[in-house]
Amino acid sequence: MKAWDAIVIGGGHNGLVNACYLQRAGLDVLVVEKNDWVGGAATSRELTPGFLYSNCSYVCSLFRPEIMRDLELPRFGLQVISYEGGAVFTRDGDYLANYRDHDAHRREFARFSRRDAEAYDRYSRDVTRQCRFIQPLLMRTAPDPTSFKPRDLGELLYLGKKFAGLTAEEMALTLRFWTMSISDFLDEYFETDVIKANFALSGIIGTALGPMSPGTAYVLLHHYMGEVDGSVGAWGYARGGMGAVTRALAASFRASGGTIRTGAEVDHVLVRNGKAKGVLLVGGEEIYGKLVISNADVKRTFLKLVEEKELPDIFLRRVRNFKIRGSSGKVNIALDSLPEFPALPKDSPVYRADMHFTDSIERMERAYDDWKAGRWSADPFLDMMIPTTLDPTMAPPGKHFMSCFVQYAPPKIDGRDWTDADRDGFAESVIAQIAAYSPGFRDRIVHMEVRTPREIEAEVGLTEGNIFQGELTFDQLLFNRPVPGYAQYRSPVGGLYMCGSSTHPGGGVMGAPGRNAAAEILRDLAKPTSHMSPAHDVI
Repeated sequence: MKAWDAIVIGGGHNGLVNACYLQRAGLDVLVVEKNDWVGGAATSRELTPGFLYSNCSYVCSLFRPEIMRDLELPRFGLQVISYEGGAVFTRDGDYLANYRDHDAHRREFARFSRRDAEAYDRYSRDVTRQCRFIQPLLMRTAPDPTSFKPRDLGELLYLGKKFAGLTAEEMALTLRFWTMSISDFLDEYFETDVIKANFALSGIIGTALGPMSPGTAYVLLHHYMGEVDGSVGAWGYARGGMGAVTRALAASFRASGGTIRTGAEVDHVLVRNGKAKGVLLVGGEEIYGKLVISNADVKRTFLKLVEEKELPDIFLRRVRNFKIRGSSGKVNIALDSLPEFPALPKDSPVYRADMHFTDSIERMERAYDDWKAGRWSADPFLDMMIPTTLDPTMAPPGKHFMSCFVQYAPPKIDGRDWTDADRDGFAESVIAQIAAYSPGFRDRIVHMEVRTPREIEAEVGLTEGNIFQGELTFDQLLFNRPVPGYAQYRSPVGGLYMCGSSTHPGGGVMGAPGRNAAAEILRDLAKPTSHMSPAHDVI
């Protein structure tokens, strides 16, 4: 029976990135995916005739350009369309617009506060400084601070030199930034509620924390480090939905000779004498491989796919304590026409970007209070956008697809599982908020797909529906991600590696965990990594 050089569990974007790099290094790689399609959380599916939904992830920016070039993704159809601007609607009928143009952005802030307009430059400078510090670390393996291996010592020295390059004041500000709340951070720059709410959203998206929770300032930074066509901090739509990213990855992988099997759910990893030997599929088929790489999150991998007897007790305890808490939902809506928002000028560019209805940090925090109480937010935070304003391929002519990312949605409702009635109530909270700002919105709805943490976990396999495969808090970053001692993509089981977002540098459609894991695997195999571009400084 054939033994593959490597078997990758899960056809999400990190699994496919990992498989592409390994295949291009000369390995014979198999990807096994439980669904009948690849993509994981980066998928596009037609659930109602003519409309293509980005079912889970919905915007592109964090995906590393080095990976796009290495794997020739534009050649395989990936095109990212940058959007500019956005808006936060206020309850008094006004709105705060966002613009990519720096001066236009400042002028808009000045409508609300001249002081805040002046503070914007200082805010941008300080956030950029933090990005410069952390961005080069995204595509480097985190060092083990307890190790005396030359590579680990070299990486610790690299970190030390970067930190030593800061002034004493910058060192203090950096340490504060990594541990403070986004609310406290923004209070140091701005005075206007809607302006603070405008920036705070990046500190809570996908996170089971509120804007007043320590650690959310770093989550903002995590969302600021992307780029589109060299424009740092820009966001955009993948033409054809987010599934275009994973379709291009799958095409690149197959073009290199790789094999993908869909409808192949893994029951558990086969382990013999402490070493991974392959996988057992749910139907009973055994597939053998010299290496196994799991793109599943750390809890699903080691609490469900690997038998407990194969793992050290301390490792199991730390995996169980790793924080993966669902906090988000998604509502995808097919519309028979473009909705109208009376607050906006007709044909405003704001329609072509993200829109929000939460105009103060206090409202965000109250939405989080509902999550803590085991309820979906009665007044949720929505990250709403209409991709078809820039990408008409996703809907019939004249019709539109609307994507609504929703905070907060707990993994359990009052300690019990979600029901269909709960899901409908969650959807109504979203529709009611949009309809309050857009007359006639309900009448435009043709079809809806509603995803609570229940649906996200069941289909995508993300524990509790957590989109980052684990909280991005300071205690779960760098050499602590996913657990101390195992932050370098290896596991206690020989030949079993991790490549998902539970590993450094974390979540989002970034590809860095998959790429970094491939680099470590190839080093273990003494294979060249010359086909892997190093990280470049873009800030």
